[in-house]
Order: sequence, then structure tokens, then C-alpha cells
Amino acid sequence: MSEEHGNLIKSPKQLIIMVFASFFVPLIIILLLMVFVNNGKRADSSASAEQLIKPVAQLNFKDASAPRQLQTGEQVYKTVCSSCHATGAAGAPKFGDAAAWAPRLGKGYDGLLSSVLKGKGAMPARGGSSPADVSDYELGRAVVYLANSAGGKLAEPKAPTEK
Repeated sequence: MSEEHGNLIKSPKQLIIMVFASFFVPLIIILLLMVFVNNGKRADSSASAEQLIKPVAQLNFKDASAPRQLQTGEQVYKTVCSSCHATGAAGAPKFGDAAAWAPRLGKGYDGLLSSVLKGKGAMPARGGSSPADVSDYELGRAVVYLANSAGGKLAEPKAPTEK
């Protein structure tokens, strides 16, 4: 009792159709799945590339020949100092904490600036900034901003003369 199984493909035309279907049908299914999955994620399709990469990076192009714009003490604090002084990380005195700043204010402006430039405790020299990014004058402005936030009465340093 041998039953013979017949071939499902009986002509070259059927072979071509099967090859085509076996290749393109999965591709169409994958494409439809991708469209279905991405439909829920397109809440704001007008987001620019800068907004999409902002959590990872930010592109700031500067003209090297343009005159340098000096940062205020607050700007330097926000970009360089706030990572530690806002939270008190590694023993850094918090912004506006008069009790923590009181012994440090006794050193005066020159003593505080020296600590910033050379580093102290867990704080690296220059607060971890590069001289190309933040000048000594700008760091001095940040020292005044931080110290005065805690009740200090330091005067703003004199601006450097242009060379």
C-alpha cells in the first residue's frame, strides 16, 4: 500500500510564484510590523535633530577669531561648579549655605580663588574646567557669586585688560 505523494509545484510558473511569495511576503509582514510599532512613537514628528540629540550632546560652534564673550559668575557656576556645589557632593559647601561657607569666607577673595585655581580636597584644579573654556577672571566671578550667595560681601574682580 504505497501511496505516492505528488509534487505541489507542477509547472515553472508555480515555481516562480512560490519563490516570489517566499521572499516578498515576509518582507511585507516585517514592513507592516515596523509601521505599526512606529505609529505609537510619533507623538511629535516636528522634533528637530537638535532636540533629538540634546540629552546626549549639544553642538556649539564658535568662531575662533571672534572676540571672546566673558561669562558671568552665575553662568560659570551653572556650567562648572553646580554639579558639586548644588548638591554638596564630595563635601563641597552648598550654594547659599551660610554655615558651610563661613569658615571659607574668612580666607577672603584671594584665598578662595587660590583654592579654586589649585584645587582643594575632592575639587580638581580650576573646578575641572580648561583655561581655554573658562578664564581665571571668570572663575573669580564665580567665586564671588558663590561666596555672596552665602552672605559674603566680596566685590566683583576687575576685568582683565585686553591685549
